[in-house]
Amino acid sequence: MIIINNHMYSRLFNNVRKIIPKISETELIALKSGGVSIDRDIFSGKINYDKLKRNVLYEQNENNMLEKTKDILRKYGDSNVYPSNNINNIMNNLAEKGFLGMIIDKKYEGNRLPISTQSKILTMMASYNPSIAVVTMVPNSLGPGELLQHYGTETQKNNYLPKLASGELIPCFGLTGPNNGSDATGNIDVGILKSTDGIKCNYNRYIEIELNKRYITLAPIADIIGIAFNLKDPDNLLKQGTSGISLALIDKNHPGLIKETYHNPNNAGFPNGTLKGKIRIDLEQIIGGEKMAGNGWKMLMECLAVGRGVSLPASANGTSKAITYGIFNYIKNREQFKIPIGNMQGVREKFLEMFYNTWVIQASVNFTSHILDSGAVPSVLTAIMKQQTTERARKVLLNGMDIYAGGAICIGPNNFFTKFYNSSPIGITVEGSNTLTRSLIIFGQGLNKSHPYIYSIFDAIQTNDLNKFKKEFNSMVLFCTKLYISNIINKFSINNNNNTNIRLENLIKKYANLVNFVALMGGKIKSEQMISGNMADILSNIYLAQSVIWYHNNNTGLPVEIRDYCIDKLCNEAEIKLNLVINNYPNNNYPNNIIKMLLKPTQCKIKYDNFRNENMIFNTINNNENIIKLLKADIFYENNIIQDLETLSRLDKNKRTDLYNKLYNKIISVSEYKI
Repeated sequence: MIIINNHMYSRLFNNVRKIIPKISETELIALKSGGVSIDRDIFSGKINYDKLKRNVLYEQNENNMLEKTKDILRKYGDSNVYPSNNINNIMNNLAEKGFLGMIIDKKYEGNRLPISTQSKILTMMASYNPSIAVVTMVPNSLGPGELLQHYGTETQKNNYLPKLASGELIPCFGLTGPNNGSDATGNIDVGILKSTDGIKCNYNRYIEIELNKRYITLAPIADIIGIAFNLKDPDNLLKQGTSGISLALIDKNHPGLIKETYHNPNNAGFPNGTLKGKIRIDLEQIIGGEKMAGNGWKMLMECLAVGRGVSLPASANGTSKAITYGIFNYIKNREQFKIPIGNMQGVREKFLEMFYNTWVIQASVNFTSHILDSGAVPSVLTAIMKQQTTERARKVLLNGMDIYAGGAICIGPNNFFTKFYNSSPIGITVEGSNTLTRSLIIFGQGLNKSHPYIYSIFDAIQTNDLNKFKKEFNSMVLFCTKLYISNIINKFSINNNNNTNIRLENLIKKYANLVNFVALMGGKIKSEQMISGNMADILSNIYLAQSVIWYHNNNTGLPVEIRDYCIDKLCNEAEIKLNLVINNYPNNNYPNNIIKMLLKPTQCKIKYDNFRNENMIFNTINNNENIIKLLKADIFYENNIIQDLETLSRLDKNKRTDLYNKLYNKIISVSEYKI
């Protein structure tokens, strides 16, 4: 036990208060919303292997829903769903098959499914027709359905949820506008609470809102519209709730609502548009009623996990798996210089990078679905998933285009890249841009929420509780000391970097130790976004590595070489960034120079890729049926070029039959158009 007299504790208390960053009300709500999971273990410097053990969750309805997914894709193909005269028919068909009520409880006539099943459905849709995936995922993520189910009054739930599940009502949710994007609540639309009877007789109260929303997915076809606005109550007319960010529902024919224009997000082919106009709404239209006035930001933060942790990662998963599987078969058959291009190391290098990122995305999507299905809502992990999967999917896409070359840039039936190329930047932009998520949210929230002691110390400061501060401060000092000593011991022990498990364990200890030193920067972390961003990358890679362990524990028959290959690459990326943070630790004053010296034992010895190992991994992928079976699981490719490539791979190329030659010439052809 560390013993310090009360006077010293008071001085420490005041000094810590000074370095803690000022946190706005919206930031504080975000910190308190959601929970933690394996991220707490990472910040504690350990792996909890119990959380990485095998887990089997089988949903009896899963196979049925996946067959229905295939039926939808067969019926509507891979064409964009909007703008199209067929959009209403598509939405009705999705509703009839249960796809618009996947988050709605059965008591409200919904088709609630486990997260893992939802993820597989969206992965399959995104692998074939990204626009169908979008119009399916939006009603099942942050919006009226999710918000009503958690916060709606019983009257609101009974009125709206069955209609949302049946497709009678198509929802959208309006948050962003010209003056509030990543800073979602900064200059959001304002609603003023007024009364037709004046201040004294406030029975006929209403809210007057000037709407100016944009980038609202499904807005052009929506029947029921959720809106976020900053409620102001200058005349103190509220009887319950408070002023502040509030959420309400209006229908498409609401007086004053202007819904006349749509956006075209990169020709990705889904409905997206604007909501404008000067409207009046009743207090009863607030989701949850008047008592929930002013609670909108809390409601949004607690419901954000589905979009960040499920929908967008599933889209990235479908994109990556389809592209990687297509290119896998392409490089086995496409010949240049009289050999299959897969025999060329330059092509292998790009393909292996594709496979690595796809495997990591696939593993993390499955692991995160498992965590969410267990009831946890870890906001830091879902932010990691959104940023990492969409970024890694973009890398898969660009490497695949390099290999597919001319076929990837010329429009036509053999080009399976353009639809993904158009939709990929959208996933990177929405639900909090990746730049913001990486540089501010992942590590910023992780430090305050996932660290075992920092939030408790922060809370003691906020509540002016010196006794709690003493207890938590002592615990943190003991924790930091043990972790630092452990890092020194590891530094001078036998180098175990050749053992993947030990390498990952050491990386986690080093990261947790570095976190404690970076935390000393206090409020400066917000402005030192290069440090925060790189700390986010390390945290993300550690989580992804743990996902790979879990995934291999849950899929028997996979070679351990693939697991270790992916984890080693993740560790290598993280170790480089860890050294980068240490080398760039702010050194503009004397104490920080001492800190950089103290951090030397935390630095990593970089392990470089082995080219011979790269070729061995390629051969393992090429010759292992279990790997390919999982790679193509949950994607759909009937009657398109990817199916042709698969068929070609099954034929004996050495015999060069007429069927082989015909199919080979088909897959290397590029569409031509009359001048």
